[in-house]
Amino acid sequence: MTSTRYYGLTGLNAAGKGSVADLLIAAGFDYHSLSDAIRHVLAERGLEPTRDNMIVTGRELREKGGPGALATLIVSRLRPGVPAVIDSVRTPGEVAVLRTLPGFRLVEVTAPEAVRFDRIRARGRVGDPQDLETFRRHEAAELTGNDAGQQLIATAALADQQIPNDGDRNALEAAVAALAA
Repeated sequence: MTSTRYYGLTGLNAAGKGSVADLLIAAGFDYHSLSDAIRHVLAERGLEPTRDNMIVTGRELREKGGPGALATLIVSRLRPGVPAVIDSVRTPGEVAVLRTLPGFRLVEVTAPEAVRFDRIRARGRVGDPQDLETFRRHEAAELTGNDAGQQLIATAALADQQIPNDGDRNALEAAVAALAA
C-alpha cells in the first residue's frame, strides 16, 4: 500500500471545492487544478477566464486530447511521493486518468443551491453569474455532456465519498482533517 495520497475534488460551482483544497494545502498537500490548465491556455490566447470561455476551451482541449486530457497534464506535474489535491475534476475521463495514481480517491463537495448562489455573488469572480437564472443556466450546461464536455452528474456518481459544505465550518474542517490524517 502507498503512503502517498491523491484526492480529486468534484462538485457543483461554488460548492466549496476551494475551501476543501485550502484545508488540504494547510495539511501539507500540493495543489493542482484542472481549471488552471484551462486558464493558462486562455491567457496564452489573450482571452478572459470567463465561465463561458472556460467551458468552451475545456471542451476543445478534451476534443483534441481525449476526455482525460486535462488530468493527463496534471499527472505529469505531480511530485513523486508528495500528497496532492487535484481540484475541478469534471468528467469521468479525468477520473479514469486520475485513478491510475496509487491511493487516488475522488471526493464530491456538496452544498445547497442557495448557499452556492450566495457564494457566487460574494466572491465576485470574473464571469460568475449575478442572477439566479443565469446561475442555473450555467450549471445546467455543466451537468451532462459528451466526452468533450463537462459531466458533473456522471463524475459525482464515481465519487468515493462526499463532504457536505453547507456553511458549518467546524464540520467541514473535521471532514477534511479526517482525509488528511
